[in-house]
Amino acid sequence: MTHTTQRDAARRGIITKELKTVAEYEQMQPEELLALVAKGQVVIPANKNHTCLKPYGIGNQLKTKINVNLGTSKDCLDMEVELAKVMESVRMGAESIMDLSSFGDTRAFRRKLTAECPAIIGTVPIYDAVVYYNKALQEITAQEWIDIVRMHAEDGVDFMTIHCGINQMTASRFKAAKRHTNIVSRGGSIIFAWMELTGNENPFYEQYDEILEICQQYDVTLSLGDACRPGSLEDAGDIPQIEELVTLGELTKRAWEKNVQVIIEGPGHMPLNQIQANMEIQQTICKGAPFYVLGPLVTDVAPGYDHITAAIGGAVAAMYGASFLCYVTPAEHLRLPTLEDVKEGIMASKIAAHAADVAKGIKGAKDWDYKMSEARRELDWEKQFELAMDGEKARRYREESLPEKEDTCTMCGKMCAMRNVNKILRGEYVDIMD
Repeated sequence: MTHTTQRDAARRGIITKELKTVAEYEQMQPEELLALVAKGQVVIPANKNHTCLKPYGIGNQLKTKINVNLGTSKDCLDMEVELAKVMESVRMGAESIMDLSSFGDTRAFRRKLTAECPAIIGTVPIYDAVVYYNKALQEITAQEWIDIVRMHAEDGVDFMTIHCGINQMTASRFKAAKRHTNIVSRGGSIIFAWMELTGNENPFYEQYDEILEICQQYDVTLSLGDACRPGSLEDAGDIPQIEELVTLGELTKRAWEKNVQVIIEGPGHMPLNQIQANMEIQQTICKGAPFYVLGPLVTDVAPGYDHITAAIGGAVAAMYGASFLCYVTPAEHLRLPTLEDVKEGIMASKIAAHAADVAKGIKGAKDWDYKMSEARRELDWEKQFELAMDGEKARRYREESLPEKEDTCTMCGKMCAMRNVNKILRGEYVDIMD
């Protein structure tokens, strides 16, 4: 092999089979995509050991991609149920699956994913370390944290969230800031607690060069975790968040020097009026590296409907620079999501992603809407079901309430504007009350 990572290949002018596949999907010339990967503005997560992967590119100039968080917990330990969620997510069009398993035989589940699932696979090694070592947090050594990163790379995961931005300096700023909701990142809270208990520097920060060597060897994309992402509107854009982002910008540069691909993780909870500025700050500090956002959730008061609060924020974020949306389900803040919760979260996130792609002028995005509006004009129900993001639901809704006339629906009946204007333009009689 003449290259180590997708970024290394791009910088050498080598068009890999993964890059060629992505270019075809994005309706781009391979040379155009090559330049973006070389700059770090697009990543193609593709671990060399994930042999069944269908590659996708992530970057602001490409179609907005979505990630689905899944995985077992101590209270819900049914790997078959989680695997069913994975396969349903892929069927519904999710480009990425992130395994957040925190209990059980996590390695077996992870290896099953990379052996059978064609989606991009991501993990958070810090969760798995706690499960794998099964000992008091402060007894886990710095090297043991790094060893878990290597294990995940060997197992074939395409990207990993590494919480390396919360070093001792960031932690001191966090403690001084007296945040409203403290640290809401699970991984961030774990490494913060370890630092406080041991008095040591964050090993993911201190031994960052070793992590880069692992990522380079397997071509793992680094997703630089946002331990200090705001967990409430009150904390949005505060000093700990921006302090960590500055550190992530510095770590991005170091990764690029080793040809490691990088994604930056972002908020979190954030008012609508702050999203544009936040996206632009990230693009500036991290030099255009793809931005991966959880939401952002634009209000704190909608438990049970947070897939909607996240979709609102996600659409705005992607319009102004985010490349990758982490879905949020109605179960967020409440429980592990069910299969139905997963479906609702995916659909909300897909709507947000597509809306942003239309706004950004992504090639081919508006064509989909044009075809749908054409089918509606012609009252072509089958075509509408075929084009719908969720054709099954659209068909079910129509079949549950069939109209008297095929060229109407039960909302308007013969008063249907499309039907009547079509008839008038064809010179036909309009029979509204007949």
